[in-house]
Amino acid sequence: MLILDLVKKLLEGDKRACARAITKAENNEKGALEILKEIYKYTGNAHIVGITGPPGGGKSTLTYRLSKELSDKGKKVGIIAIDPTSPFTGGSILGDRIRMNKLSTDPNVFIRSMGTRGHLGGLSKATYGAIKIFDAFGCDYIFIETVGVGQSEVDIVKTADTVVMVMVPGLGDDIQAIKAGIMEIADIFAINKSDLDGAERTTGEIKMMVEMDNSDKKPPILNVIASQNEGIEDLVKEIICHKEYLVSSGELEGKRTERLRSEIIDLVEQEIKSRIFNDRDIYNLLDNILKDVYNKEVDPYSAKDELFNAII
Repeated sequence: MLILDLVKKLLEGDKRACARAITKAENNEKGALEILKEIYKYTGNAHIVGITGPPGGGKSTLTYRLSKELSDKGKKVGIIAIDPTSPFTGGSILGDRIRMNKLSTDPNVFIRSMGTRGHLGGLSKATYGAIKIFDAFGCDYIFIETVGVGQSEVDIVKTADTVVMVMVPGLGDDIQAIKAGIMEIADIFAINKSDLDGAERTTGEIKMMVEMDNSDKKPPILNVIASQNEGIEDLVKEIICHKEYLVSSGELEGKRTERLRSEIIDLVEQEIKSRIFNDRDIYNLLDNILKDVYNKEVDPYSAKDELFNAII
């Protein structure tokens, strides 16, 4: 299928075209960049929601319930589930697609699992391309389920409009280890598995942290039991409420502008690395410079200048 035909079908809401476009972007296949360029002007309509939290917190079940709730309301939902990739084999389990199998027949929901492929920050490098494709595909909401707080989930803040931090009772000392960063990350706290012992204590600890925050808008804290579909409707209402706040306050424009700035810088970095590793002359120059640096004939900073001048 020609690229323009693929884009046309994607914009018409064809699921197979959407799947093929994401595969091309994920594998960096020929034509992937052309697709992303063609669809860019049709993006910016979807609300992007990050679902993050410690491993075992029930993020997949919660994402499934939220997507089902929105689908029942007639909304189109895209789910990008990030799975860790083995640094040894390069393989990933991609278990989220199995766990959310019940949504596979829902015409309003499209699920895509991705391995991180060694990309730092908890998100897959191809996530950014998949978000644009889902957006142009006509999704009203795009959920990004990350691999877990313990794996440097910093990218989710730069990528999502709304971040839902999923916590569970019984984290113990773990909550002390992760709380330093979560105040800045979370727009909404969801205490999942709230029927378990310790839920009240965990909720209290989160409330204490929220009250210590000096910001004008404090993140709401909700108790949910995703496995029993309890509290999901209220959580959807809070996500919609946060979306409306971002629009009315002008914060959405600021967030998305910073996201674009970060994306452009990332693209420049990728291009420079690509030139170094794929241009034989530049790679040979790097080898020669390395010898001089090792022998103390050139310092690393001057070597950087020489290499950079050769690239540009």
